[in-house]
Amino acid sequence: MVAQSQSNQGAIGVAIVGTGFGQKVHIPGFQAHHRTQIVAVYHRDLTKAKQIAGANNIQHACDSIVDIINLPKVEAVSISTPPFLHYEMAKTVLEAGKHLLLEKPVTLNVAQAKELYQLANRKGVTATVDFEFRFVPGWQLFHELLAQGYVGNKRLIKIDWLGASRADASRPWNWYSRKDQGGGALGSLGSHAFDYIYWLFGPINKLNANLTTGIPKRLDPSTGEFKTVDSDDTCMLMLQLADGTPCQLTISAVVYAQRPHWIEVYGDKGTLVLGSENQKDYVHGFRVWGNQVGKPQAEIEIPTHLLFPTNYADGRISAFIRVIDNWVKAIDQKQTVTPGLAEGAYSQLLMDLAHESNQKAQWVNVPNLTNFQ
Repeated sequence: MVAQSQSNQGAIGVAIVGTGFGQKVHIPGFQAHHRTQIVAVYHRDLTKAKQIAGANNIQHACDSIVDIINLPKVEAVSISTPPFLHYEMAKTVLEAGKHLLLEKPVTLNVAQAKELYQLANRKGVTATVDFEFRFVPGWQLFHELLAQGYVGNKRLIKIDWLGASRADASRPWNWYSRKDQGGGALGSLGSHAFDYIYWLFGPINKLNANLTTGIPKRLDPSTGEFKTVDSDDTCMLMLQLADGTPCQLTISAVVYAQRPHWIEVYGDKGTLVLGSENQKDYVHGFRVWGNQVGKPQAEIEIPTHLLFPTNYADGRISAFIRVIDNWVKAIDQKQTVTPGLAEGAYSQLLMDLAHESNQKAQWVNVPNLTNFQ
């Protein structure tokens, strides 16, 4: 939590850009944090912007990003629009010298992501990315145990992230169905996975990806016609970490799985498992199990100091408040923040390379992370 000495500082004026995920998670998260005040909301339809502002007691409603950044009270902007809108919107925010919170995937390609990272540095603003798994209690314990050498030398990592969010074939065709607009499971889930793999295990040396589409057509409600889905909904990836450890990553948004998110790490001294059986909430429900070689596996209790101080019905809010807290501290201290746009660019690089690998049907090498720093 924010130190007591900081709690007397003035509230940071925040504008909300993106009102899908923004209404579900960003607005309640910023309203709950004691150092942030939502002063404006954006929607491309001004009538809807006004409705959202009225419902959430927000002073300003705008249908223009330029209008948003010109408001004197706006010191920071949170963007949760679809990925194809991120680059231009984030660029406008950063050029105006406003702090930025950006949803993942940060852009449509790594060149755009690097440009935003460099722009934020030139402007001296603090830009973070909502990689919320870094802030979930079970994940934080898992990270600590790995750092302490619980498994010893890693020999194999196996990750399954299996969900049914797109399993209903009647779900309509939209931007998520379009590869050129950043749609697909690789963007929505793989962006997170690539970040937490780096956080937990370090950089990746090379990768091999096979991306497929299980539901190839969906109904476009605006035309009444079925349209082709060219974004992926299942991703099979083999990774080799920089330390040589093999990692298998399986992602799908169109399967009904009893264990939706599971990570297994096998080493020469022991095994660690992180997993959740929660079908409806991808933050709540994570538990950690471990065992040393030759001993039975047992659950490892999550320490009290890692637990969320307040649990929300939607677990994403609990984690997002910690993302905000991390961002606010960095803004107060006028420092860069982790995870930031460097981590966002690295995740985007890996997604770009996954698409390249899938297209070429071969392994591709991953450049060194220092190129972003």
